[in-house]
Amino acid sequence: MSSIYDFTATRLDGEPLALNQYRGKVLLIVNTASQCGFTPQYEGLENLHQQLHDKGLEIIGFPCNQFGKQEPGNSQDIQQFCQRNYGVSFTIAEKIDVNGANTVALYSYLKSAKPGILGTQRIKWNFTKFLVDTNGTVVKRYAPSVKPKDIEDDIRKLLN
Repeated sequence: MSSIYDFTATRLDGEPLALNQYRGKVLLIVNTASQCGFTPQYEGLENLHQQLHDKGLEIIGFPCNQFGKQEPGNSQDIQQFCQRNYGVSFTIAEKIDVNGANTVALYSYLKSAKPGILGTQRIKWNFTKFLVDTNGTVVKRYAPSVKPKDIEDDIRKLLN
């Protein structure tokens, strides 16, 4: 695969999610979890979505249970949690693996496009974020501790 737009995923409702539908949009791709110390970032992600979706931002959350087993639920549990606790209206995909033998192809691509500190490709924890520009280029990787509001300026620059 040579472009972010070559990948597909599956939404929580089981429907296919082709990333080529996001051509010309800015993407923020985040591995998420419902029982993590960073889970309140759902609120910040939803705020970004509310403020910038109409300007061309798309956010896709990818639940992952690989870090401290902090996303144990099934798709229905995850959907209900996100809606009930944070009013999430951005896209949430089915639970995936972001590291190891069962890493989904999209995350292999993201990690090779923007390695972490010292060139590591491993995702270190929940809420690692990847910012993709309107041409499909992965432009930045953010650590889990970086709050959504702290990347708003980077997103706005790509939207202009």
